[in-house]
Amino acid sequence: MKLKKVILSVLAVSMLLTGCAKEAETEPSQSENLPPVETEETDASPETDTYEGDTDASNIDETGTDESNTDETGTDETDTDETRTYEAEEQYVKMLGRTHNENGVLWLAHSASGVEFTVKGTQCSVKIVGDSMTGAEGSQARFVAYVDGERVLDEMITQREAVYEIFSFETEKEVTVTLVKVSEAANSILGIDEIIVAAADQIAPTAEKNLKIEFIGDSITCGYGVDDEDRDHHFSTNTEDATRAYAYKTAQLLDVDYSLVSYSGNGIISGYTTQGVIVPEQQLSKKYECFAVSYGNGAGGFKASSIDWDFSRFTPDIVVINLGTNDYSYTGNDEELIGEYIEAYTEFIKQVRQNNANSHIICTLGIMGAELYDAICTAAENYTAETGDENISVFRLSTQNGSTGYAADWHPTAATHDIAAAELADYIIALGF
Repeated sequence: MKLKKVILSVLAVSMLLTGCAKEAETEPSQSENLPPVETEETDASPETDTYEGDTDASNIDETGTDESNTDETGTDETDTDETRTYEAEEQYVKMLGRTHNENGVLWLAHSASGVEFTVKGTQCSVKIVGDSMTGAEGSQARFVAYVDGERVLDEMITQREAVYEIFSFETEKEVTVTLVKVSEAANSILGIDEIIVAAADQIAPTAEKNLKIEFIGDSITCGYGVDDEDRDHHFSTNTEDATRAYAYKTAQLLDVDYSLVSYSGNGIISGYTTQGVIVPEQQLSKKYECFAVSYGNGAGGFKASSIDWDFSRFTPDIVVINLGTNDYSYTGNDEELIGEYIEAYTEFIKQVRQNNANSHIICTLGIMGAELYDAICTAAENYTAETGDENISVFRLSTQNGSTGYAADWHPTAATHDIAAAELADYIIALGF
C-alpha cells in the first residue's frame, strides 16, 4: 500500500477530535473473560481523496502557469506543512508486537502491541476503529499514545470509529509517536485505520533495537488490575495496563524490542479453576500459533483467531515463558497432576522451539506463587534430555509478600512489577545478552 492521500493546506490544519475474586491469601484468582456483545456495524461515510499532483484548473492563468503557490513576485511558497494521511504500514511505522493488516486496517490485539514512528510537523491524529465489544463495559479495548515518551492519550474504545488528536503544536517539532493497545487480546481488539499528520515530510518508522524478546504469559504479563490497587476488586480492561507490568518494563530496562503473547487465566495444562476441573480451552499452547484469540471481531466479521501467525515477522533472541500460576489451581499438590503439568510443559517448550529455532528460552515463575517452580525445572531438564538442546534456562522470580500492596484480585501492583522487571533484566544481562 502507498501513501493514501495528500491534501495541500496552510499551517492551520483542521484536525478532528473525538474523540477476579479473592480465593486465599496464598493463591489469588484470575477471571475468565466476558462473552461477546453484538453491536451494529455502520458503513463509514465515503471520502473524496485529493492526490498529490492534482491541480485545480481555476488556478491556471492564460499562459498556462499554475499560480496557486506563487506570490506576486512569482516566488514559490510551498514550504508550509501539508496534511498527509498514512496507513499503518512498515514503510511508515515500526510494528510493536504482533499486528495484522486487513484491508488497510492494522489490527492490534495483544497487550502492548502497537506502532511507533517519527514525524516533524505541527499536528498529528489517528483514526481508530473498534470491534464488536465497543459496547461491553469492562471488556472494551484500552488504547494509549505517547509523544517522546510522555503519555498524552488514554482512551477506552467505545465507538466503532473515531479520530483522536495526538498533538498540536504552534511551531513545527520533530517527535517520536508511540501508539499502544494496553489491554489484552482475549476481550477485545482495535484497528488503526489512518494516521493523519501536518508535516512537511513523511512519517518514518523508528529504528530496530539490537535485541528482541518475546514474553509468553498469563494475567501477570497482561498487567491485570495494575491500575486498581484494591485486592477485593475484580477484572476490567479499564484497569489493565501492560506498560506497567514486568514484561514491558523489562524490555524498557534493557532497551529491546518486544512482543507479548498473554491471556488472563491461561496456563500450560489448565486455565484457572475453582472446582478442581481442568479448563483445557485456556491452554495457551492452543493459541500460540495464531495471531490472537479474542471475543472481539472486527468490521466485516474479521476474526483474529482465523489468522496464522507468521513467526518470521518477529524473531526473538529470547523467549520468556511465565506460566504455571493458573495451572496450580488445578494441580494443587497432587503428584499425578503435577506430572501431567511437567509433561505438557515439556511439549510446550518443543512448540516454542519449533517456531523460534535460535532463541534462548527462559522458563520463569514466582510473582504470584512458585509452587510449580520445581516442576518447571524438571520440564526443562526433560526437554534437554530428550532433544539435546541446551539453549534454555530457568529463573525464579521473587514472590509478592504484600509489602508493595496488592492490585485487583491479588495481582501484583506496579511496584511489584518493578521488582520483577529489575530481577529479570539483571538475569538476562548475566546470561550475556
